[in-house]
Amino acid sequence: MPKTAEDLFAFLDSLDIAHKTKAHAPVFTVSESASLRDEIPGGHTKNLFVKDKKDQFFVITVEENASVDLKTVHKVIGASSRVSFGNPEKMLEFLGVVPGSVTVFGALNDTDNNVTFVLDEDLMSEEVINGHPLSNDATTSIGRDDLIRFLEATGHTPLVLKVTG
Repeated sequence: MPKTAEDLFAFLDSLDIAHKTKAHAPVFTVSESASLRDEIPGGHTKNLFVKDKKDQFFVITVEENASVDLKTVHKVIGASSRVSFGNPEKMLEFLGVVPGSVTVFGALNDTDNNVTFVLDEDLMSEEVINGHPLSNDATTSIGRDDLIRFLEATGHTPLVLKVTG
């Protein structure tokens, strides 16, 4: 069974990582979540679950309005070929989430390190980063440095790279 938001919060607590979560109606797109901006400060994220031809999987986390060129991003992230979106079955298997809920916090479910997590350099200029806590009906806020600590504690060394145009 995939881990839940409660498992995520307990894990963050065990690392002494401060976090704050706001429940809201489910949001599936950046435009649907725009109304939450005034209520939740910090950098809001867009997460892309992609794979290359050798079935290397990546979660690319960028600021919500940033654009990622899928034709060239493979050169930056170290993929073996152009990337395409990963399928929902692998998303659920590796990250424990369904489409519309992809999140950097999915690293908690990736116990076999099947996924490389890429954080956009521009996003990391924000003091606070916001993401879904394994479901799209809430937003969890965490400090930028604590996000890196969280990923490392799950066994993932994130790549902080300039992936947006």
